[in-house]
Amino acid sequence: MVTAISAEQVRAEEIRLDALKIPALISGSSGPVELDAMVVRPDDGLPHPLAVLNHGSPRNPPDRATMTPYRMWAQAFARRGWVAVAFMRRGYGHSQGQPVGNFGSCAHPDYASAGRGDASEIAAVAKFMATQPYVSEGKWISVGVSAGGFATVALAADPPPNLAAAISFAPGRGSSSPDTVCGEPQLVSAFAQYGMTSRLPLLWISVENDHFFGPALVSQLTGAFSHAGGDVTFVATPPFGPDGHQLFSAAGIPIWSPIVDRFLASHNLTLRDRPIEITSPDVAAPSSLNARGRAAFKTYLDSGPNKAFAVGGNSHFGWTAGRGTIDQATSDALSVCVSNAAAKCRIVNVNNKPMQ
Repeated sequence: MVTAISAEQVRAEEIRLDALKIPALISGSSGPVELDAMVVRPDDGLPHPLAVLNHGSPRNPPDRATMTPYRMWAQAFARRGWVAVAFMRRGYGHSQGQPVGNFGSCAHPDYASAGRGDASEIAAVAKFMATQPYVSEGKWISVGVSAGGFATVALAADPPPNLAAAISFAPGRGSSSPDTVCGEPQLVSAFAQYGMTSRLPLLWISVENDHFFGPALVSQLTGAFSHAGGDVTFVATPPFGPDGHQLFSAAGIPIWSPIVDRFLASHNLTLRDRPIEITSPDVAAPSSLNARGRAAFKTYLDSGPNKAFAVGGNSHFGWTAGRGTIDQATSDALSVCVSNAAAKCRIVNVNNKPMQ
């Protein structure tokens, strides 16, 4: 089932966004499992190659329920000419089923099997998407972050048909707290296992101040993968924010986008001479905002759904984007605003539409 989101909600020149429920036939499952997804694609009526985006896994398991594909709206590859589908794996957000990528106990983790389990979901999503009329036949790519990046490395080790390349941001599993990873030797071993059979081009991006998988561990992981035979282009970037693990985000686009574009060009995977230009919505900022608030409102307008902006007294504000529902977006925006203002706040904009 495809549900179109109106132009009033997402105003983008030549870009279309649809909510999607994917009936995925995953290896080892007894029947189709419905996965929550979002599709962002050029709105030109033509088929385009597929890019599958795969999310990470929070340290706190209950947080899985609040996850949504809309949080990857800004990172979608549609402006580059791809049909970008971001989906929630089983047990995350509104997707059905239980997570299959659990690696077991911290004392005895089985990372290699966990990665393969998550990779099977990427493969199932790609297989379904290949049947859609707006997806062209042939080459496709997989893009993942953190646990999703780890699953993408596993996917490249046993690639489905037509997978042309893989891109992983800070791939890994088992981060139990900042700068602490369960069973580092087992994680190194998993990357070595994947490297033994992986021959597809893989871009691996890590940040110096990543507090999930730090530079010393990343050096072991990339070394194990490449020494086993894996084809990897590794790029380490300077520190980003308080935790570089968050690089694959809207704020990180100026850093990671050129790296990705160079990698795609080097493997003849550039689809457009320049990205599709997105028109910022023509919506006036609330009059109570100061310069900092107006800048934040501009960022809000350029963010994806579901989102809401709230204001309080004395130029206080709060906003959220990429929530599972509009109700959740408004609730979270009010909470952020109240925490900033310590006063009563009200919603003034939802999905780029002013509220009376």
